[in-house]
Amino acid sequence: MGNRSPWTCVLWDVDGTIVDASEGILRRLAVTLEHFGKTAPTRAELVHWIGPPMFQSFQVTGGMTPDQAAEAVAFYRVLGKADGYTAGAKLFAGVGELIRQLAEDGVPQATASSKPEVQVAALMDHFDLSPCFTAIVGATPDERTLAAKADIVAEALRRLEAAGVDTSRPVLVGDRHHDVEGGAERGVPVIFVRWGFSWPHEAAGAQAAVATVDELRHLLLIGDAGA
Repeated sequence: MGNRSPWTCVLWDVDGTIVDASEGILRRLAVTLEHFGKTAPTRAELVHWIGPPMFQSFQVTGGMTPDQAAEAVAFYRVLGKADGYTAGAKLFAGVGELIRQLAEDGVPQATASSKPEVQVAALMDHFDLSPCFTAIVGATPDERTLAAKADIVAEALRRLEAAGVDTSRPVLVGDRHHDVEGGAERGVPVIFVRWGFSWPHEAAGAQAAVATVDELRHLLLIGDAGA
């Protein structure tokens, strides 16, 4: 007998939740910030950068004006395209298997990422996860037109609904405070995962917080034979 879910659909953040892309992000950030006369971040400082839209991070963390941040984002994206969006990226252990299990058990899923959608699609293709998702949703290339987490969550729900999915009991899986805040703005509960790039206090306001994929599975599936 297959498993069932207490949720009608599952939305996934990507960076820090499904994918560890920190190696490539750190390298591109270092090149970009040095190009604009700023100090390159250390790996420990990546927590300030990974998660929110880069347009926002270049202002808040990088100390840039909106115009400078827009230039920096464009420069950063050129580097990313040259690298290949999947360079150095890896799945967090067990997450891909859980996504596949949810798909096999008929649970509709969508990404809801602050990364540009073209990059999200490339990553899901790279890891052979695209068939598991009813909708792959991310930010617009400029990270300004569609970038706020609440708006991305709303767009993911809109596309799921358009595909005939029941969106009456959605849940968002994420690893940063802006996931929690964005979900709350749209009335979507959040399961906070602690294996990403975050501080413990960022889980405040989440429906639950988990440290392992097994703990997450228990919250997403009922009757799991492996539980």
